[in-house]
Amino acid sequence: MSKKVVITDYGFPDLKQEKKLLEGIGYEVVAEQCKTAEEVLDLSRDAEAVMVQWAPVTREVIEGLENCRIIIRYGIGVDNVDLTAAKEKGIPVCNVPDYCIQEVADHAVALALSLGRQLLITDRRVRDGVWKITPPKPMPAFREMKFATVGYGRIAREVLKRAAVFGFQKATCDPFVKAEAIQKDNTIPMSLDQLFEQADIISLHSPLNKETHHLINESSLGKMKSNALLINTSRGGLVDADALADAISKGKIAGAGIDVFEQEPLPAEHPLRKCENVILTSHTAWYSESSIPELQLKATEEAIRGLTGQPLTSRVV
Repeated sequence: MSKKVVITDYGFPDLKQEKKLLEGIGYEVVAEQCKTAEEVLDLSRDAEAVMVQWAPVTREVIEGLENCRIIIRYGIGVDNVDLTAAKEKGIPVCNVPDYCIQEVADHAVALALSLGRQLLITDRRVRDGVWKITPPKPMPAFREMKFATVGYGRIAREVLKRAAVFGFQKATCDPFVKAEAIQKDNTIPMSLDQLFEQADIISLHSPLNKETHHLINESSLGKMKSNALLINTSRGGLVDADALADAISKGKIAGAGIDVFEQEPLPAEHPLRKCENVILTSHTAWYSESSIPELQLKATEEAIRGLTGQPLTSRVV
């Protein structure tokens, strides 16, 4: 029986990098487009490495793996992998935490700038034949606004670096980073409640877990300023999309730029689609012509480290 690496699913143009590198160390690469846990297990049962993009790697899958030595997630988030089950079975789970950092930061700030300058609603007004030299709604200067991130990891820091160029005051909430370290970056450390109450732009950069699921909900939205803008390029489950749509439609906050959704694609009838001053993008923040090969290469290199007994660089559990 040949040694096998399974790629459960992928959205890339091809798998040339994976095949070249893994076949070079004696492994066969088997790839499919699995949708269900049953399909993943049928494909992966005897694999030594499992590389997954979106397919579910559940407890049932992990318990059925007979030879697996490593699981690699193509991406940063690992919420489609049962980490507890993997830890119990002693299978390392790794991600690719250091790709598309610049792309996501660019996307988050692009959404914030577009909403802050009211480009979307002004464009619509012009197309409708209305010409005014003042914007549709009150528009504070960026230099008078507080741009805050929930989370202060790699992407959040790049977002705030870009925000500073436009004159925003920088702020963040991250319980895992010391206030002194945040202040050294000329950034204001805040509690979560302070951030909700004081920030003009709130950009989410948190992992999705039991504690952060629906972090943005009716209660937290109710604490925000009426001119607040919400940006989410992180994980869809951080936001209760129904509560967000309700808050925007009632004028409780000014708008939102959302790239990720709890249910993707966003249902055709979802009320967010009807909200004014909302920009919706289809989970594209990660993308550039460079980010795809970078993701594939880094995931494959980590798989090789796991298969050849080298130290892992991005182990989650």
